[in-house]
Amino acid sequence: MAKYITPAVTPFLEDGTIDEAASAALYEHLITGGVDGILVLGSIGEFFSIPMEEKKRLISLAIRQAAGRIPIIAGTADMVFSNVLELSRYSLDQGADSVIIVSPYYFPLTPDQIFAYYDRLAREIPGRIYLYNFPDRTGYTIPAETVLRLAESHPNIVGIKDTISGLDHTRELIKVVKPVRPDFEIYSGFDDNFAHNVLCGGDGCIAGLSNVAPEICHSWVTAVNTGDWIESARLQQVINRLMDIYTVGAPFIPYIKAAAALRGVPVRNIPGFPFTAASSQQIEALRGILTREGLL
Repeated sequence: MAKYITPAVTPFLEDGTIDEAASAALYEHLITGGVDGILVLGSIGEFFSIPMEEKKRLISLAIRQAAGRIPIIAGTADMVFSNVLELSRYSLDQGADSVIIVSPYYFPLTPDQIFAYYDRLAREIPGRIYLYNFPDRTGYTIPAETVLRLAESHPNIVGIKDTISGLDHTRELIKVVKPVRPDFEIYSGFDDNFAHNVLCGGDGCIAGLSNVAPEICHSWVTAVNTGDWIESARLQQVINRLMDIYTVGAPFIPYIKAAAALRGVPVRNIPGFPFTAASSQQIEALRGILTREGLL
């Protein structure tokens, strides 16, 4: 069955620490909206700008708030290997369903180095692991053959988030890995690829518009899973238009937060430093997009 998992934004207070009340409200917004899981501390969750102890606090909060109603996936990526191990073990001990780890960035890795990295993680982390391929941020792509080697070597590597705007690489992952590991979950990282992913044999997406409109994403999942392709096509077009949110400013994270706030989630207009908060003009642009789609 296809799934739509939310990579949740991270609400901050003025001092840059986690806004626990807003985080709890966001998770309730997502759960009641019908998403199939929550990823905390993904890229859209600004993991790269949050200290270790704050990360632990947020992961624990998400697990408590979900209370077993939906799976919590913890983003545990870090450029320091021991930090990845520490946060992954902590997350699983607290009750996270799994962890997701983007491959190391700054220097590109060879396929053998990528394999060695995740091979060691899989041997040292006592739980479920998702790979995370994001070449726009790491500078390289994890090849399908490397994913297959890892999937064959480690049952606890259970899937991958493939954040690439097109479907070429994702289709190759599906063709190469699924015949060997049918249970291996392959998700796209962009909202508008959800149905395309499923039609190719994948499992859905882990994508950011569900912070803003979880009910639309849930309806799309229902349409796809029940074979209602007329409704799926309609919702594809709604999501295509909502993708305008990503273009209001760069990077897009503050504008996902601002759009969620317009829909009533008490997320402050505070991104992680050095990102820039949404301006009043940008908030009005977001308001226009949401109003156009009947979400305000």
